[in-house]
Amino acid sequence: MPGRVCHRNGFGFAAWRGTYRRVGNRDAPMDRATEIELLEELVGLRKARAFWLDDDVATSPVARYTSPERFARERDGLFRGLPAVVAHGSELAGPDGFLTRDFAGLPLLLTRDEGGAAHAFLNVCRHRGTRLVDAASGCARRFVCPYHGWTFDNRGALDAITHEAAGFPGIDKGSLHLKRLGCAERYGWIWVAADTGTAPDTDTFLDGLAADFAWLDAGGLSVVHEDTEERAANWKILVEGGIESYHFRIAHKDSIGPHFQDSLSSYRVFGRHIRSVLPRARLDAMMEEPKESWSLRRAANLAYTVFPSAQLLVQEDHVVWIQPLPLAPDRTRLRIATLAPAGSGDAEHWRRNHDITVRTLAEDFAIGESIQRGLNSGANEEFRFGRFEGALDRFNRTAEREIGAG
Repeated sequence: MPGRVCHRNGFGFAAWRGTYRRVGNRDAPMDRATEIELLEELVGLRKARAFWLDDDVATSPVARYTSPERFARERDGLFRGLPAVVAHGSELAGPDGFLTRDFAGLPLLLTRDEGGAAHAFLNVCRHRGTRLVDAASGCARRFVCPYHGWTFDNRGALDAITHEAAGFPGIDKGSLHLKRLGCAERYGWIWVAADTGTAPDTDTFLDGLAADFAWLDAGGLSVVHEDTEERAANWKILVEGGIESYHFRIAHKDSIGPHFQDSLSSYRVFGRHIRSVLPRARLDAMMEEPKESWSLRRAANLAYTVFPSAQLLVQEDHVVWIQPLPLAPDRTRLRIATLAPAGSGDAEHWRRNHDITVRTLAEDFAIGESIQRGLNSGANEEFRFGRFEGALDRFNRTAEREIGAG
């Protein structure tokens, strides 16, 4: 559902080897020069009838997707240990707005105070530990525990204790504020660092992608449609399905496949993160236009994998946010949200686009579930990532490094 404004009075290439090598500054901002560079290398590949290839075929042990011990390390070291996108600013609209989220096994309470600042807390009462707020969203300056009535304000302070004088003489209320998590609102998104009370340095974390995030201007978007579903597959399998185009013409032959180039895509790595460019079939027509009229968002979809907790699918006029939430080694909750320019009134247009996205992702997710079912069969001890699936290997190498798996 769209974010509800909460008012104070009530309740967002090169050497030839059958392909081209990458050139250019990895950290270059998404300015016009970078946009043209990304398009030129794809146009070069298309004219040469070549692919964007890594040097070698890579492998990935199937144990990465089945081990309970591995899953726990990923949940704690990745999802709780790194800054994560947990909400869009439009979902926490207006002073005194709040949201509740479950993230990496943690119950979160996100609030916006009267001055407009965003905060993140564990949604747990400091008295006997019950869930403090059950509502998914709303507006409130204070939150009253449903068990014994202890009251906290939207900055997390313990404001009142029922029968305090008689039951808790001399209690230090200042030591019993809600457990604060690191929180920052940047580039239209609410970022949370679950393992610290310090606001995350998002620009450092994005490692060269900050300019892209500024270019996307997600602060001018709002959530117009969303779906949540659970799938019987490891979260990494579901992410992997979104960072290569090798499968498009086959797995999506009756949906989006004909609208994209066959196995043609490129990617760049920014620290932990990946920017993939997935050119559409319309790239062929654009190649005949003057370069001054070239548009990256018109000719291609961009997929940003913000490790580990978000994938942003950037289309011509909107953005799709896919959030994997690991529940178990073989189970993942996914939130799919369509973000459109704030104030745009064509509700039916956005509904159609959202439905197309959900149907397409359902094809990917069903394949992911099929992969998961076959993991314990003994058919494979490892997977093989082809040279045009290099982004999958880089994604998994990042996970290995971050959890210290060698």
